[in-house]
Amino acid sequence: MKIGVAGAGAVGGYFGGMLANAGHEVIFLARGQHLQSMKENGMRIETSEGNFNVKGTFSDDVRDFRKVDLVLFCVKSTGTSSVAKQLKFVLSETANLLVMQNGVDNEETLSDIFGRERVLSTATYVSASVKEPGVISQFGSPRLPIGSLTHASEEAAKEVVDAFNHAGVKSWFSSDIMTAKWKKLLWNITFNPLSAVVNADVGQILDDPLLRQTAETALRETCLVAEAKDINVDSEVIEQILESAEKRARNHKTSMLQDRLQGKRMEVESICGYLVREGDKLGVETPVLQSIYSILSFMDRQENT
Repeated sequence: MKIGVAGAGAVGGYFGGMLANAGHEVIFLARGQHLQSMKENGMRIETSEGNFNVKGTFSDDVRDFRKVDLVLFCVKSTGTSSVAKQLKFVLSETANLLVMQNGVDNEETLSDIFGRERVLSTATYVSASVKEPGVISQFGSPRLPIGSLTHASEEAAKEVVDAFNHAGVKSWFSSDIMTAKWKKLLWNITFNPLSAVVNADVGQILDDPLLRQTAETALRETCLVAEAKDINVDSEVIEQILESAEKRARNHKTSMLQDRLQGKRMEVESICGYLVREGDKLGVETPVLQSIYSILSFMDRQENT
């Protein structure tokens, strides 16, 4: 399979690197020092299972995606629309896109541009970061539920599942991928925004009683929004998310915190703003989410003007 990775940062670099290591032809779209380092030295993946170097095509030109069969769409949600519109004029009509982004609203943006039958999606459970330009660090056991937005695309989704499993990434087909994405959003909303506000990793939030209470309240508010949208949320979800974080992610710096520390725009709208707006629309009060959203929005404007 010929694969294009749109956004070869921590997530795109790791998963694209695993596919390249399994023998797929992979083109990595990146920029800045990260791109320059990969052009000169290739990409290095460091994991708890061992380290390896990735060979591939490293580029900042979307035209290199002309002949790909699949795009791993890993750009930050702040760039979803602009990157998708660039790809629209480049990709073949048979190429599919796999959404590997935070949030639950990117799929609709891509569907409007490419059509729902070409959009696949996954909830990316992975702890990864760009250790330095050209080097991706990953720990833990990544896993990917993968599905399609239409029945017509189910076989395409299952082919992607097979590709990831053969590459050593635990994956399975999900017949209700958007519910799976909402469950990932519940994890994100618990830790991502708060970690960015207070500059804390997951373990620090868990260990501080007041921060933990704030995180749990944000999670409860999100569950109410999900229920109002008829999204099936398990009654034990709060305990499950906190237990999972204790076991697998205590030392994890969330993607939103990593963006803040690197001076990048944070995914405020896709993770926080979306839930606040949906809550307003559905008559669900979200005071903690609203407070965190207003703080992060201000921070993002101050740091990126």
